[in-house]
Amino acid sequence: MSYLLGIDIGTSGTKTVLFDENGNTVSSATEEYPLYQPHIGWAEQLPEDWWKATVESIRKVIQKSGVKASDVKAIGLSGQMHGMVLLDKFGEVMRPAIIWCDQRTQKECDQITEIIGKERLIEITANPALTGFTASKVMWVKNNQPEIYEKIDKILLPKDYIRYRLTGEFASEVSDASGTQFLDIPKRTWSKEVLEKLEVDYDWMPPVYESQEVTGRISKTVADLLGLEEGTPVVGGGGDQAAGAVGNGIVKPGVISSTIGTSGVVFAFLDKISIDPLGRVHTFCHAVPNTWHVMGVTQGAGLSLQWMRNNFGGMERELAKFIDVDPYVLLGQEAEKAAPGCDGLIYLPYLMGERTPHLDPYAKGVFFGISAKHGRNEMIRSVMEGVAYSLRDCLEIIKGMGVEVKQVRASGGGARSSLWRQMQADIFNTSISTINSNEGPALGAAILAGVGAGIYSNVPEACEAIIKLTNTQEPIEENVRVYNQYYEVYAELYQALKASFRKVAMINETK
Repeated sequence: MSYLLGIDIGTSGTKTVLFDENGNTVSSATEEYPLYQPHIGWAEQLPEDWWKATVESIRKVIQKSGVKASDVKAIGLSGQMHGMVLLDKFGEVMRPAIIWCDQRTQKECDQITEIIGKERLIEITANPALTGFTASKVMWVKNNQPEIYEKIDKILLPKDYIRYRLTGEFASEVSDASGTQFLDIPKRTWSKEVLEKLEVDYDWMPPVYESQEVTGRISKTVADLLGLEEGTPVVGGGGDQAAGAVGNGIVKPGVISSTIGTSGVVFAFLDKISIDPLGRVHTFCHAVPNTWHVMGVTQGAGLSLQWMRNNFGGMERELAKFIDVDPYVLLGQEAEKAAPGCDGLIYLPYLMGERTPHLDPYAKGVFFGISAKHGRNEMIRSVMEGVAYSLRDCLEIIKGMGVEVKQVRASGGGARSSLWRQMQADIFNTSISTINSNEGPALGAAILAGVGAGIYSNVPEACEAIIKLTNTQEPIEENVRVYNQYYEVYAELYQALKASFRKVAMINETK
């Protein structure tokens, strides 16, 4: 039996999973690390924390599995997108990584748009300049930390830094590179025009591959450290959303995914490139060769419920320890006691600004409609509903682009909640399905590794063999009616508050 490792370098932790060649989970381990926010809207992490988590999780997985190192045929990498890792000529990290949800770079986005031109930028990179993307982060360092900028030798994404540590090779792949705003999306290669106009050295960018291609091999030193075999191939892998889509079988038209992780994503396959002219959703290269995908992203999906748990869920956390359950299970049980729509209590999940559809780094989270009648159950449920409303925002735009929607598959940590899946079915007014694996990006990365190692002939064939539907929840007619009414109010609230969000941001900047 052959085995494959999928490694997902996420925002809250790194998860490593060992799969057999049939896609069955053999063993897994997750190692967490902190997120640093030195100022409101900033978000940074230490690449060394990612590496330590990768080392520890691989060691645990191999030890628990009892699988021989020689039977691990390939490794696939997935990771949080858009993060900026800067290395000097010695291969050393020069500053903490600025990650995807950082919102400090609006001025740099304006600068990029002015230099490239809004229409030309979308023609090349398929997206407007956004604070989440890597390019604006690099420009921020150029404008604010020139002493670091002048020493840059390589710009890497989070998973590609881990690749460098595993293999000693600099490499990226098209799906993750799509989120840098340095890639020519139609041509699937770095854009010399964008790099030259922004005065970013072309040589700072690593070679870019298709996602299933072998990009390096485990070095002897690392093999000894991890308990793997020297020379084990490492494939390109994918950004977390593209890899998660492969792990969810989103590799053909008509099948889309709705993912609730730290962020929330509605993801659809494209066999031909299609770009939203308003830039509200992202068009990127898919991890399947010569295909693309479109995705809407909401910044604060699972993050919103995590925020609720961390700040107001002390009782649930303590009880969960006592009865040995996940505190999210207890939060869900409380939310189930509230009526759909929460009697008019509506939550806007803009804890880290918002991308789809507003593209507004100044947006903030809001509870609207609180009355003396509302209690803890309604507060929790409204957070979950607000996230589902934000995912509907994404879905409506994708439908408006003419993308066929035959089936929606739930994924991410939120997919484990039957209540959250039912909310999505009701708010989307479409059936929501789950599959036989909840490993998402790690499984997708492993599938890509299997193709690179020759275990599978291509990605769609592997997905067809491995991924099966396990459960489908249908929309409840009465809930659909209620949610449609409240969704109209939800959609109005951002426009009503937009100017106020900006005023608050200006006040904070003057402090």
